[in-house]
Amino acid sequence: EVQLVESGGGLVQAGGSLRLSCAASGFTSDDYGIGWFRQAPGKEREGVSCISRRDGNTYYAESWKGRFTISSDNAKKTVYLQMNSLKPEDTAVYYCAALDGPCSYYPLYTAGMDYWGKGTLVTVSS
Repeated sequence: EVQLVESGGGLVQAGGSLRLSCAASGFTSDDYGIGWFRQAPGKEREGVSCISRRDGNTYYAESWKGRFTISSDNAKKTVYLQMNSLKPEDTAVYYCAALDGPCSYYPLYTAGMDYWGKGTLVTVSS
């Protein structure tokens, strides 16, 4: 059974940084992708970034390209999202999600993900 556990959320001031972690377990092959999604209050869940385990390819939504960086530690089976220059509008619940196959199958599409974590809340104060 695939499990995804997020951590690293919290309260930060505008302009600050946070690093989210997603600990993954239960995959039976190395052909999968792990992405970060977020859902702001009153808004739909949206894709932020994704990284493919096998080839390391990364995908970013244009809105966060340059401020957010996704990376992975394959030995620890952990994916990170480094978030810099945070803004109050970045306040959201951030979810880790995974799909069976590379990110290119469903790059940043919520409906394309097969597994979800429970989310971690990020609050950016002004």
